[in-house]
Amino acid sequence: MDHVLRGLREQRPLVQCITNSVVTNFTANVLLSAGASPAMSDVPGEAGPFAEIADALLVNLGTPTSEQRDAAREAVRADVPWVLDPVGVGALTLRTELAFELLRRRPGVIRGNASEILVLARAGSGARGVDAQDSSDSALDAARRLAGETGSVVAVSGETDYVTDGERTLRIEGGSELLTRVTGAGCSLGALMAACLAVAPALEAAAAASAAYAVASERAERQSRGPGSFAVALLDEIAALRPEDLSGRVAEEGRR
Repeated sequence: MDHVLRGLREQRPLVQCITNSVVTNFTANVLLSAGASPAMSDVPGEAGPFAEIADALLVNLGTPTSEQRDAAREAVRADVPWVLDPVGVGALTLRTELAFELLRRRPGVIRGNASEILVLARAGSGARGVDAQDSSDSALDAARRLAGETGSVVAVSGETDYVTDGERTLRIEGGSELLTRVTGAGCSLGALMAACLAVAPALEAAAAASAAYAVASERAERQSRGPGSFAVALLDEIAALRPEDLSGRVAEEGRR
């Protein structure tokens, strides 16, 4: 997966983010630290045209205002590789209906926690708020099925991350528990996947982004005193990552 990070640093893709208002700043900083160029363009009338010039797109449903919903619908019509992050689906009707609508536009990657993926695979009822109530292992079969049905790569985040296209499944172990205590950490992973999607095929892009997050978060935890210092250290460690740091972090689960 080292070639994905190398390509990201060389090409510096322009990543359009239609994301939730809680995480905008942190998401932009993660992309800058990784070597990408973020653009938080989520205004109807601009989102569609901007997506035409972007290298990749993130659609995150964390705060689906009416303007963001319209912007997302515009942007996904563009010929641009994109990531759907279905934050909080199942718990709330509006965003759940929007997620299923956007699925018909065939995202390159669907990234979510186990509970969110189970909802999209019609195998679960969702989580309490944005926190997963299910393990990534319990959602793996549903993720494979969802990938087969949609043609998208599905990335399940958790104690172990899984990335699958329905046939191949990649496993990424590790990462810091402190990621769950920083607002925007998961949402920013979706943005990093979009950046990687601009330079690599979807399965490799999602796995490389997960591996980069695992390595950087482990290193950040070792030098932090808690969530605040960890968030700053995470940005530093993402910026300091070398392509070879990802070697050996992705394992093949096998083909179905």
